[in-house]
Amino acid sequence: MTNFDDREKGFERKFINDQEVEFKVSSKRNKLLANWASKILGFNEQQQKNYINEVIKADFQEAGDDDVFRKIKKDLEKKNIQDKEIRQKMSEFLDIARKEI
Repeated sequence: MTNFDDREKGFERKFINDQEVEFKVSSKRNKLLANWASKILGFNEQQQKNYINEVIKADFQEAGDDDVFRKIKKDLEKKNIQDKEIRQKMSEFLDIARKEI
């Protein structure tokens, strides 16, 4: 029974570790995305920092990426940034975040 228990605990640790890594990757992606959007919006350094925090907080509204997408889309609406470009940036920044984490 101990081998089974050890294996189960190992899977639990791996799952927890994987979740932590995905959280870090997602947070990094959101930071990169918010930085990109803040430049388009013409924010100064303090506004940029505040905006990054807003985007990171937006990610906690619901599971998945749709909450972040809607926030960025709404904020960039007047800049005529298309959904496709936002999705592309989300994907691009996710790849970058995975490489960095």
